[in-house]
Amino acid sequence: MERGKLYIVGTPIGNLKDITLRALETLKEVDLIACEDTRHTLGLLTHYEIKKPLISYYKPKEREGAEMILRNLSEGKNVALVTDAGMPCISDPGSILVKEAREAGYDVVSVPGATAVTTAMALSGILEPVFVFIGFIPSKKKEKLALLSQYKDLKASLVFYCSPHDIKDDLKLFYEVLGARKVSVIRELTKMYESVEEGTLGEFEIEEARGEYVVIVHASEKEEESKPEGSIEEQVGALIASGVSKKDAIKQVAKQNGLPKDEVYKKFI
Repeated sequence: MERGKLYIVGTPIGNLKDITLRALETLKEVDLIACEDTRHTLGLLTHYEIKKPLISYYKPKEREGAEMILRNLSEGKNVALVTDAGMPCISDPGSILVKEAREAGYDVVSVPGATAVTTAMALSGILEPVFVFIGFIPSKKKEKLALLSQYKDLKASLVFYCSPHDIKDDLKLFYEVLGARKVSVIRELTKMYESVEEGTLGEFEIEEARGEYVVIVHASEKEEESKPEGSIEEQVGALIASGVSKKDAIKQVAKQNGLPKDEVYKKFI
């Protein structure tokens, strides 16, 4: 019996027209479709007149759902995995299934589609191309702080997904940990009320939270500490003249200039 294939299919993040021809073709051809919310996916399929059996695959039951899908693959059925919006596995269920399907030797095919993170970055107009996608942050305060502290000193924009229930508290926490950085808040991507607002953490406020949000905290604009003036020899000499020992002066100048201590020592003598 020929083994089935698993297709990871990207679906629209809002506007139903944002689906690829290949995605539609795949959804029409597979034997069944695994989805987060069968009612939500049924709306998309009905819009494009696609009728296929649906099975549920959602976050709290990912491992059980993966076992069921693997059984179908073993029976030679082709399965498409979709989520409510965007690409599976990107802040959505799917990673466990993909990992286990690969380990079991099944073919896994990606059918790319819209994702909120790249859409929001393009819409923000941020010139610095380096960013880190974090997605949804944990629910517990301690875990939130531990996560954000890892990125506090990173010279890159940070991209978060926020629900309307959490957006206000999340913005306060971002300010608490990351400081008064510039922020872009994008709401309802690709939908009728899509909007992009900009401001500064600590000052930016949302009066009435509605819809899903992508929050981009811009990279810190703090200037790096300037290096001391003068040659290495002059810097070491000035410190020694001020009463600092030769050993400590060499160590301090090496640190300030980002040089090995032995290199500073050779230059000084």
